[in-house]
Amino acid sequence: MDGSELVEILSNNIGVFNITLGNIVMICIGLLLVYLAIKKNYEPLILLPIGATAILVNLPLQTLTEPPHGLLYLVKTYLIDTEVVPLLIFLGLGAMTDFGPMIANPKSLLLGAAAQIGVFIALITAITLGFNLKEAASIGIIGGADGPTTIYLTVKLAPHLLAANAVAAYSYMALVPLIQPPVIKALTSCEERRIRMKQLRPVSKTEKIMFPLVTMVVVGFLVPSAIPLIGMIMIGNLFRESGVVERLSKAASEELMNIVTIFLGLGIGSTMRAELFLRPATLMIIGLGALAFASATAAGVLFAKIMNLFVKEKVNPMIGAAGVSAVPMSARTVQKLASEEDPDNYLLMHAMGPNVAGVIGTAIVAGVFLSLLD
Repeated sequence: MDGSELVEILSNNIGVFNITLGNIVMICIGLLLVYLAIKKNYEPLILLPIGATAILVNLPLQTLTEPPHGLLYLVKTYLIDTEVVPLLIFLGLGAMTDFGPMIANPKSLLLGAAAQIGVFIALITAITLGFNLKEAASIGIIGGADGPTTIYLTVKLAPHLLAANAVAAYSYMALVPLIQPPVIKALTSCEERRIRMKQLRPVSKTEKIMFPLVTMVVVGFLVPSAIPLIGMIMIGNLFRESGVVERLSKAASEELMNIVTIFLGLGIGSTMRAELFLRPATLMIIGLGALAFASATAAGVLFAKIMNLFVKEKVNPMIGAAGVSAVPMSARTVQKLASEEDPDNYLLMHAMGPNVAGVIGTAIVAGVFLSLLD
């Protein structure tokens, strides 16, 4: 064996001889996500597997993403690209969600809808930056602060943007406690932030059971394209509220949710290869995600202020910020700000109404986009 043959063998079988600058950058990004998940506790259930997988797929000569039998290739192709995982996450989310605060205060639906304005602001901005309409819609939905919906819509409309959109969506969801307070404080006065709201009325079991059934039928008649998302979350919620299938509810909210979250992290991380992720579009998406999130927060707060001009019982405008569907982080952020102004002001349950309404609102907007663009 001569020297040239030895060099060829080494270059074909040893990763260090095949590493690129892009691989190094992506490994550093993966390490950053792992750090944020572990040290800062930012969305660890999703950012940790995404970050670790991003490191893995950027190691030279790895075969996990290679068709037809690479494990990560199979996960992405059969669980992410087919929308199986995002829809199953909605099933689990429904089993974990209490729609009672929203049912008790129907005005919450308006606040959840108002926050979707951020989606359209980001969509329009994305178009002006050169993205086509399908790409812009998939980017704009980041403003809804709902990771599974972002993934579901992106897979349908712009699968080549999946990694950037998913990372942006989950990163900004994790940064809710940092992003929302400055926006809220800039748009409200100390007096407005001190507004107290009456305790919500009790919601009967019958109302909680009827809500998912009625919602499925109404959305099915009006926005059929939203039925996969809305249908799954409402079936999960029916498991929870019926009281007769505790085992199914527990399985959906715990075991199933944990399993599909693992697959989601692996599937998204597998798309973060240097050649797919390191593009100018990625940086623009990160910036547009911030715009979408901030404008959605602002829209919810401003709509609540407008609402106060017409209602007898004033609402604390801060709860409008919870109209983004980062459940329950946005609601907790609102409660923290309320406590800073008045330690005896309890807004958490009031904020949970717009928070869960935002989940429904984002899913419906995604359905509208699909019906128009897919």
